[in-house]
Amino acid sequence: MSTIPHVAPDRILQTGFGFWASKVLLSAVEMDLFSHLADGPRPVNELREALGLHQRSLYDYLDALVALGFLRRKGLKEGATYANAPDVDHYLVRGKPGYIGGMLQMANHRLYPFWGNLEEALRTGEPQNEIKEGEKTLFEAVYANPDTLREFAAAMAGFQIPNFLFLAQSFDFSNLEKYCDVGGADGTCACILADRHEHLDCVTFDLPELAPIAQENIRARGMEGRVEVRSGNFFVDKLPHADVITMGNVLHDWSTEEKLTLISKAHDALSTGGALIVIENIIDDQRRENVFGLLMSLNMLIETPQGFDYSYSDFRSWADQAGFRRTDLIPLAGPTSAAVAYK
Repeated sequence: MSTIPHVAPDRILQTGFGFWASKVLLSAVEMDLFSHLADGPRPVNELREALGLHQRSLYDYLDALVALGFLRRKGLKEGATYANAPDVDHYLVRGKPGYIGGMLQMANHRLYPFWGNLEEALRTGEPQNEIKEGEKTLFEAVYANPDTLREFAAAMAGFQIPNFLFLAQSFDFSNLEKYCDVGGADGTCACILADRHEHLDCVTFDLPELAPIAQENIRARGMEGRVEVRSGNFFVDKLPHADVITMGNVLHDWSTEEKLTLISKAHDALSTGGALIVIENIIDDQRRENVFGLLMSLNMLIETPQGFDYSYSDFRSWADQAGFRRTDLIPLAGPTSAAVAYK
């Protein structure tokens, strides 16, 4: 007679079929479901009509979002009303300052199909995006299309906004004057820091193609005159001189040698006593706890030729090689941290 096992398969099944839950959330973002609930609860039939959903799967779909914790519900089936969960209302309603839906839409459009080839990536070490078909690299493909570039910049900014806000409150900028965000995309980080710390002289630095997008975002945020846009290639050109430099999700795109190059260039551009702040999903040194950071590193395998995420001890070693005198680690939002190197 078989005995009841002492362990359950729940964790295995939930992870193995985790793509079900991912696609339910991603489709909700794609249909902008949560924005339809921005003004409060709505009856189920109003949602069905607004989103064009078929009756067959209506209750299963919305109630799956309830079970996953993304929606709240009163009543049942035809008598139900639905509302956003608090975190969803903050981060997934289009137009709100904390909106991160652009990143999830990019995951839906790009990453979801590319991750279907993870086994091949693990065996070959090669990216599984456009490069696989002999097309342009991720960045070449994004920068070739102005609309795609705008969407990409918005997605990157939205993904990092909670971290930028945490950084603005957690790091002591009081004795620093000149600030530069290297790889600043649409200038969101510079705008947030300029708004929080009025004494800072702020620059956002990225490729020329991003300049009009950054200028538009700066105007929209009311930061004209507070944030300057400068253009250049951070591998080719000197970085702007500053007392503090940030790099948000920049280093993980590149190889070890390229990471060290960028850290060294930041060291050269900083004033004595200045700081380089790297905002990434820093992996814990024992490589056991930061699941998102480890998965993000696999995402770099899928998307880049040599990129990877790294631990704080890795960063400390590179900072030492570049000539920085000490380092620190500041927890930010969720799995993200700010690794700081002081000159």
